[in-house]
Amino acid sequence: MEAAGEHVPRDPFGHVQLDKINPGQWFAKQFAAELGADKVLVQKSGYFSRSAPANAADLALIRECTRHAVDAALRGESGVVGQDEERGDELRVIEFERIAGGKAFDASVPWFAELLRDLGQA
Repeated sequence: MEAAGEHVPRDPFGHVQLDKINPGQWFAKQFAAELGADKVLVQKSGYFSRSAPANAADLALIRECTRHAVDAALRGESGVVGQDEERGDELRVIEFERIAGGKAFDASVPWFAELLRDLGQA
């Protein structure tokens, strides 16, 4: 936004006020223009899922998920891209009806215990 000469609101500490610029909507406009989309729907989470920068493994997974999501979108597939635990952690478009929510998080799964150890919290 700043590179385009637009004003970016900041708080007294200099942090960008994300609620004022609505980055999801900003990205939606950019993608819609590039793709020639007639309609754009932005869905965003109501909470932050992490409080630390992504590590190399996170970045690799983010890149892989992004590529897979774009390919799926171009094929007209709907869902959420992720590692499907019910299919051997296969990276795929998971059907919305399968991830409707209401399932408690299992804090005993091995990958979560490993994460806690890596972060020094276990």
